[in-house]
Amino acid sequence: MSTAALAWRQFRLERKLFWRNPSAAFFNFMLPLLLLLLVASVFATKKNELDVLIPGIAGMSVMATTFTALSFNLTFLREQGILKRMLGTPIPPGAYFAGLLGNAVVNAFVQVGLVVAIGHLVYDVTWPHDWLELVVFTAVGVVAFGALGIAFSHAIPNFEAAPAYTNAVFLPAIFISGVFYSTDSLPTALDAIARALPLKHVIDGLSDAIVTGRGLGHELGALAAVAAWGVAGIALAIRFFRWE
Repeated sequence: MSTAALAWRQFRLERKLFWRNPSAAFFNFMLPLLLLLLVASVFATKKNELDVLIPGIAGMSVMATTFTALSFNLTFLREQGILKRMLGTPIPPGAYFAGLLGNAVVNAFVQVGLVVAIGHLVYDVTWPHDWLELVVFTAVGVVAFGALGIAFSHAIPNFEAAPAYTNAVFLPAIFISGVFYSTDSLPTALDAIARALPLKHVIDGLSDAIVTGRGLGHELGALAAVAAWGVAGIALAIRFFRWE
């Protein structure tokens, strides 16, 4: 069987495992949608607030389904010895990781699509003005956060510590990067930190695609920042990866 066929079978297995794990399905998939419905209901009559919230939740969803999910999953797989055992199976490592990463990619794109659809159908936020920009920023964000999630899993000492380590990064990032409110009113120090992190730039790109529609050329700086984080994440993930 070819590597591509093995990767497809692994991907299908990962999809089944994902939905058979209620906690993973909730925290990595349903929680962002629940937050969207709860917070958006408060600002249902304030279009400016919704124009900030929809791209913000979409960006948070990308981070949750890639960075958070992969850092958790790889820590668990390594602690349980599953990664080590994979080396003794006929499946090539590339096919195994293609299936693993493919699951995270699908979750991210489905999440963004659901957030956009709910924003339009339930809260009357416009359909994205630039679909290409939406896809590009989602894809680059997936690569960046996925690579960073794999790299960050190397720093987690054991699975019991995974929630604390991951949330120590995830929660501050979503609160200073403009998920729930505009970052225009952030103190200078927090704004500088937010601009140094990738989530704010992903949200800026998604906001431009959904709300303003000025085109990809107006967010090249944000795209370059996210891509740079992706390159750094890939380098760290490869450099420090361990099977056990």
